[in-house]
Amino acid sequence: MKGSLLQQDNWPVLKFDELKGTLAAVHLWTQIVGKIRLRKMPWLNHSWHVTLYVTAHGLSSGSMPYEHGIFQMDFDFQQHQLIITTSKGNRETVALAPGTVADFYKEVFRKLSAAGVTLSIYTTPNELEGATPFEEDHEQRPYDKLKMEDYWQALVRVHNVLTRFRSGFTGKCSPVHFFWGAFDLAVTRFSGRDAPLHHGQAPNMPAEVMQESYSKEVSSCGFWSGSEQYPHPVFYSYCYPGNEAFGEQPVQPAGAFYSKEMGEYLLHYDVVQQADHPEETLLAFLESTYEACANTANWDREALECDLSKYEKEYGCFKQV
Repeated sequence: MKGSLLQQDNWPVLKFDELKGTLAAVHLWTQIVGKIRLRKMPWLNHSWHVTLYVTAHGLSSGSMPYEHGIFQMDFDFQQHQLIITTSKGNRETVALAPGTVADFYKEVFRKLSAAGVTLSIYTTPNELEGATPFEEDHEQRPYDKLKMEDYWQALVRVHNVLTRFRSGFTGKCSPVHFFWGAFDLAVTRFSGRDAPLHHGQAPNMPAEVMQESYSKEVSSCGFWSGSEQYPHPVFYSYCYPGNEAFGEQPVQPAGAFYSKEMGEYLLHYDVVQQADHPEETLLAFLESTYEACANTANWDREALECDLSKYEKEYGCFKQV
């Protein structure tokens, strides 16, 4: 294991049944903001231009261009607001509270207009079966502030471990970013080689987008909140293209396992949350499952990997300056 992680506070307990109502609402809210980012940002390889980012308050779109400069949209899960700011000095807020997606959608675009930002989006959610357009979704949805704070605090801790994991790779690598389609926090490493044409599908997702996203060989890992079909917050790791030997490799920690149905290694969040050293436990999963991919797919590991521990000790976060 390369280096060690700074000690963090205890990881929050996450129970899918307690989270699912709130996260279902927030998932759709992030899709609205994500589709705004999709319309305003120039295309970036593998759809990296559409993602959100974990911040000290919640999730952010980051800076987006518009006709008067740049604007930004931030989910603040401490004050429970969506905050819209512009480089012209405008500031608008939308409350995060129980209600309908239709009302939230309407209020977001009213506040964007007040801030001087004009655009339209395709309003059917992506990667969700039987999705209802935002403006037609009148279902009353819950929003539990405390449960959302717990989930966001988990994202913060996972973000820090993924960021540490990312630093050990000198090849092409994605940012640590949040995909609002599948509602997961992820980081992806690339071998540098082309991949075969991807034939997978997702609801309301053009095949061309999926194919470009998986146009190169990858080892990808992340954190997913679960679903009704798989009601567990879980860490995952997969490779594309897959190979039979990948799922047969020994990985860490003891609770990790390979799901043939999903084609990826899984580790339940509870295993990490309850570990004596959660950060090191998760890092062991990330590193060992990456090695399972790199070794069985014959990646050039010597060219793609690095050990930054000596630089960390001399110049980085472990040295008092």
